[in-house]
Amino acid sequence: MLNTEEELRLLCAAIVPADKEILAQAQARLDNLTKPRGSLGKLELLAARTCAMRRSLAARVEKKVILTFAGDHGVVAEGISAFPQEVTPQMVLNFLAGGAGVNVLARHVGAEVKVIDVGVAVPLEAEGLIRRKVRPGTANMARGAAMSIAEALAAIGVGMEAARDAIAEGAEILGTGDMGIGNTTPSAALFAALLPARVADVTGRGTGVDDATLARKIKVIEQALAINKEQLSSPLATLAAVGGLEIAAICGAILEAARSRVPIVVDGFISSAGALVALRLAPAVLDYCFFSHMSAEQGHRIFFEKMGLSPLLHLDLRLGEGTGAALSMNLVEAGLKIMNEMATFGEAGVSEAP
Repeated sequence: MLNTEEELRLLCAAIVPADKEILAQAQARLDNLTKPRGSLGKLELLAARTCAMRRSLAARVEKKVILTFAGDHGVVAEGISAFPQEVTPQMVLNFLAGGAGVNVLARHVGAEVKVIDVGVAVPLEAEGLIRRKVRPGTANMARGAAMSIAEALAAIGVGMEAARDAIAEGAEILGTGDMGIGNTTPSAALFAALLPARVADVTGRGTGVDDATLARKIKVIEQALAINKEQLSSPLATLAAVGGLEIAAICGAILEAARSRVPIVVDGFISSAGALVALRLAPAVLDYCFFSHMSAEQGHRIFFEKMGLSPLLHLDLRLGEGTGAALSMNLVEAGLKIMNEMATFGEAGVSEAP
């Protein structure tokens, strides 16, 4: 577990950039395959970057694990969601039964889904559930801090532990996922505070709210940022003030993956909020992240523009859970297979371009 800010600082200090020499060696092999240079576009970059992360030209991502963190949000009391809070535990049970979107897509790509309760508002007991509840949902961020610094650290620690355990069990690539009714609201607040950006620009309809609810959601986020203004002094303090328990856990999983030099596929809008906190804490984390898709949630485009990043997919997804991460894992694997299984010009007896 993570108990102090000093422990977090040491964790971040242990994250080093990916290996540029291995990156160059991987690209050299890709350039020597039987194709015009660069003709497989991002697939080549995915392969070279994964090798650089793993510090090996023989990198593999066959064992895939998606970490789906669940937590509730006190801010739903402000009427910012189209769905009631009881949907969170209901969907957690659906994940465990294998009936959710992330389960279907994970089966499709051969990934395992691990479901971690880091802050569901009600007690949950179910086979397969990883119970690491820090507290039963956050407080209402529109009335004060969503959680304490200690609770934010503990939730980051939950994510670290989940990633570390998956890696110890052989995971070669991780994906992030989330479940928490109302969690586009704290995510938008984090984007507004940490990018920074105008609240109206990064706040969308979430689960499909109407115009009146969207307007209320924007005002609630503005109120939360104003009330917690004195607490928005650092990435960690901002996370505690206006974030979520599952968002903090996603941040922790990304930090641990980077420290362990394992690629991690960031899912959508909520996962990108967790990634943003991780990036503000340790910029070298970026070398270990693949961003799966651009969500239909409008603030996600602002995130990519301001961070100078590019997602792998544009499919208008906005479900969360880890669905986009599941789809993108296969692209990373495809890139590595191109590098390792495609013949070189010399092997195939094909003439190279002059």
